[in-house]
Amino acid sequence: MDRTFIAGAGLTVAGVCGYVVGVLVAYPGRAFSLTAIMIGITLASIGEGRRAGA
Repeated sequence: MDRTFIAGAGLTVAGVCGYVVGVLVAYPGRAFSLTAIMIGITLASIGEGRRAGA
């Protein structure tokens, strides 16, 4: 598997977990979970696209 795809998938999962925790408990920096989700989806799509085009 491509490292970019794996990093993106992991960042997306971590962002979703952070979002769920942020809904239940207010903590400083919880808005970064949305940023992690957006970056994770982007990395996953870039990683998957490079592999399919090769």
